[in-house]
Amino acid sequence: MEWLIRFWSELVDLTVQMAPYLLFGFLFAGLLYAWLPSKRMAKYLGKNNSASVFNAALLGIPLPLCSCGVIPAGVSFYRNGASKGSAVSFLISTPQTGIDSIFVTWSLLGWPMAVLRPVIALFSGVFGGLLTNHRVKSNPEKAHKSDDISQNNHDKRVGFKEMLHYAFIEFFEDIVKWLVIGLLIAALIAVIVPDDFFIRYLKNDYLSMLIVLLISIPLYVCATGSVPIAAVLILKGLSPGAAIVFLMAGPATNAATITVIGNTMGRKTLFTYLFSIISGAVFFGILINELIPREFLINKIKHIHTGIHQHELLPYWLQSASAIILTILMINGLIRKYVFKPFKKSNVTNYSSTVNPIISKTILVEGMTCNHCKTTVENNLRKISGINDIHVDLKSGKVIILGDHINLALTEETISDLGYKYKGEINN
Repeated sequence: MEWLIRFWSELVDLTVQMAPYLLFGFLFAGLLYAWLPSKRMAKYLGKNNSASVFNAALLGIPLPLCSCGVIPAGVSFYRNGASKGSAVSFLISTPQTGIDSIFVTWSLLGWPMAVLRPVIALFSGVFGGLLTNHRVKSNPEKAHKSDDISQNNHDKRVGFKEMLHYAFIEFFEDIVKWLVIGLLIAALIAVIVPDDFFIRYLKNDYLSMLIVLLISIPLYVCATGSVPIAAVLILKGLSPGAAIVFLMAGPATNAATITVIGNTMGRKTLFTYLFSIISGAVFFGILINELIPREFLINKIKHIHTGIHQHELLPYWLQSASAIILTILMINGLIRKYVFKPFKKSNVTNYSSTVNPIISKTILVEGMTCNHCKTTVENNLRKISGINDIHVDLKSGKVIILGDHINLALTEETISDLGYKYKGEINN
């Protein structure tokens, strides 16, 4: 019983500390969605030079895309004429941070870490992009025929209501699972791991970096969900440099990203991508441990987690109210993601019977994990001649295609070019 009480207390404390910053970050993400003209961005990424690589990294830093959402975005940039270096730069810098995770980092790790994360994301993205341009030749014939660009797939200005819906419903739904998992893991670590664990068992900073790196590369964790875990690990004695390794490599790499980059951009690009992230994580980890006083960073974090910052930054009533709102949004996101969505299939069936003339085909697609994936597939398939409408069910991976002429060969090619796996037609 005492263990459960401590676990609940840690979970509540973490949620209260990060809630107002996270809500503000989601709001800012909605503003980016509403005002950032994604289709115009390709012209800044198409050339095989350092400027395009820098633009791609700079563009990716504020975007609230996790590593699953950034896959179709980066592949779409590449298919629409962006150089491989620009695409790799975008794929490295974007998942490491985001406007929402920057605010959460400030709330749990202090302003030094909140400043360091986007700076590191920028440098590592540019390094990876320049290295890719130097080592890998871009193939212009690989450019996709579609002119659709990425996830914020809109040219017209989005209204205030749509902006709020995207920020607190669609985007929130995409990361809610990993946000909840991150909070639960952080609270669990706080309870079961002794306070002097890393000081006692992993005194060597370089060894701890290596272990964290090996764990982080195949792990799936979003930039926001990784922050509470890193905060608790530092409080347990993990060096700030090793925490930076986790914050870089965890969000930027996972098995799905590795597979897609290898299939769409080639093995050489994949090796360059992984080398850039691994070397960048180790380099910045060592740099932070050697050049920035550890006590300075750790004291900032301890001040936050002992409640001192509540009197300096935000009143506790605002944090508590934000935590209640955040909890409601998380519950709503989980319900929408895992309870309501399976029942949407009946709506599509009813719709298909009202369109005349119409052909309906259902195919199975692997690799779609979020609303960004759903939007990308739907918008690209709608561009194929003869297709009138598309509906994607993320839970089952089923894609229902409605049209007067459906070319499955071209459909398969389009899906494969986007980085997903076409599994064939299935019976309704």
